[in-house]
Amino acid sequence: MNLTPSQGAQSGASSPPTASTTSFKVTLPSLQEKKRARTPIVALTAYDYASARIVDESDIDLVLVGDSLAMVMLGYDSTLPVTVDEMLLFTRAARRGVRRALLVADMPYGSYHASVGDGVTNALRFLKEAGAEAVKIEGGRNRVELVHALVDAEVPVVGHIGLTPQSVHRMGGYRVQGKSVSAAEHLLEDAQALEAAGASMLVLEGIPREVAAHITAELSIPTIGIGAGPECDGQILVLHDLLNLTFAPAAKFVRRYGDVAAQMHAAIGQYRQDVATRTFPNDAESYHLPQGERDRMEQNARDLAPKHKKA
Repeated sequence: MNLTPSQGAQSGASSPPTASTTSFKVTLPSLQEKKRARTPIVALTAYDYASARIVDESDIDLVLVGDSLAMVMLGYDSTLPVTVDEMLLFTRAARRGVRRALLVADMPYGSYHASVGDGVTNALRFLKEAGAEAVKIEGGRNRVELVHALVDAEVPVVGHIGLTPQSVHRMGGYRVQGKSVSAAEHLLEDAQALEAAGASMLVLEGIPREVAAHITAELSIPTIGIGAGPECDGQILVLHDLLNLTFAPAAKFVRRYGDVAAQMHAAIGQYRQDVATRTFPNDAESYHLPQGERDRMEQNARDLAPKHKKA
């Protein structure tokens, strides 16, 4: 419980995030221009208001509400169990924190796999109900019909090929893809098919650096790498991996930029100690009655105290 009203509560509206150092709104055309200018695109996941706001204020270009939230926010062993309604909930929360970055939402497993019609219907919900500016889907040439239909419905699409976590069972685990010439050629054909169908961007995950570099050079749309080497047009990491807020060994491609888990353990442990020793809260952290009311309360207590008769 917080007795201190927020700025939004005082004004009756949500408080907008602090303006970032770069004020212009990131759009798909502006990211396309970054590819042309060979300026790296910086992307990161976020799943709630607080983290999305901090990420946005840090001048990140693209915020992805990834289905990785199934694992890092909901505690599942894979991305497969998360539902459309759960993804919408988190996307709406992130939307309230993002003002500058492009907000992209993952289409969860099962939301576009049964039919193209299902995919379009579910994708429209992410734009209409949650404020996403694009949706991400996994798969290559098998998703071309869906990409066409989404683009026709004015839904911008980010493709995702290589190591596609929604295909974990087919792949037999989270394994690097494209490790042979024929497999690399297959990935390039998938990438070109998605671009031709109208995809605005492409995530390349878990593929050899050389393959990602070749695909990036062959496409006119931006590529965003995760475990795909530095030649991609941009990079993305899961926020919880970057901050060490996961409970599993990091993948090879993850670089830790902080240890928030250690900071949380230390802070929570100190709080527990302060409460146990009655050093929190102290007098300065407590509310007080006005002096007159305090005197009156003390007088009332004295008046109500039992009178002891002399023996």
